[in-house]
Amino acid sequence: MAKHGRKSNDSSRRQRIKAHLNSAKAGADPGTLRYVGGEAPAATLATLIEFGPLPGDYLATSFSDVDVGRTFQPTFNTLWLNVHGLENIEILKLIGQRFKLHPLVLEDILNTQQRPKVEQYPGYLYITARLMNWDADGVSGEQVSLIVGRGFVLTFQEKPSGTFAAIRDTLKNSESQIRKLGPDYLAYALLDKLVDRYFLVLEQLGERCEELDEAINSENQPEHMVEVQSLRRSLQQIKRSLWPMREMLNVLQRDDADFFHSETQLYLRDVYDHTVQSIETVEALREMISGLQEIYLSLQSQRLNEQMRLLTVITTIFMPLTLIAGIYGMNFDIMPELRWTYGYYAALGLMGCIAVFLGLFFWLRRWV
Repeated sequence: MAKHGRKSNDSSRRQRIKAHLNSAKAGADPGTLRYVGGEAPAATLATLIEFGPLPGDYLATSFSDVDVGRTFQPTFNTLWLNVHGLENIEILKLIGQRFKLHPLVLEDILNTQQRPKVEQYPGYLYITARLMNWDADGVSGEQVSLIVGRGFVLTFQEKPSGTFAAIRDTLKNSESQIRKLGPDYLAYALLDKLVDRYFLVLEQLGERCEELDEAINSENQPEHMVEVQSLRRSLQQIKRSLWPMREMLNVLQRDDADFFHSETQLYLRDVYDHTVQSIETVEALREMISGLQEIYLSLQSQRLNEQMRLLTVITTIFMPLTLIAGIYGMNFDIMPELRWTYGYYAALGLMGCIAVFLGLFFWLRRWV
């Protein structure tokens, strides 16, 4: 219960921060750069990777506060700039100036409550996606913004994450497909990693559902129902992200703006199929969670019925005993049994026989 209370306090604190940040954004002019999100923004750290198809065409640089205009001079064919944390708005402004990003794009990057979408601007595509994580508190999501242009890919994340670490390692290999095919294939690889995270989260959520199923059938405690509701909310959060992700990927695989080559679009179709599979898994887990709720309520109802049956048996046994006691408790002058020497013992014996008879009757009927 203490853990549940701590979760409630954390949730309330996040809601207060979210309300404050949202109220700060309300009424602002379009294109106003102001962070909007559920938590305070993380410190900004950028990683710049430049690469080409040749073995020596690779250069990686990390920085937190530098002359952006000087640093982002391309050395090789493709440039990938990954930004962790959205605290330093000035760096985002400099990036926007360097790559000629529309103010509305920068505004959407800082507003971390966007639905997954894709928008075309002169010279680049702006893509918003959701990265899902699973931890002790359940499912959490963060926004990942991608900008795909001719010769560059920009990614913006709310906080540091190892999601794209494997892609960074792959880029060091001059024989990798990413090095050969360029920015559109890099964008595909990034989206593929994001969609793969849904598989991992759904797998962990499914394992927790199976554990909860066993726990409900063996113990059936009230806290199990609380966790069922928590899993339902987590699944709903995943569903709200997956459906627009599918729409966004459907647009990308049909892109005719020449940002994704035909060969890369084939890979995007595969990512789209993975998204559809994830949606099907969500539906299956939703039915499983509904089944857990029905099992819990059914077992609770069965337990209540057993308790009511026991109370009914006890009441039925004591009803004739109470009747006998009530009859001989009447204050009439003429009641011959009251003057009988063995009357008290006879009444007790009669009550005992009735109780034993009814007890055996209910036992033979399997009521007790």
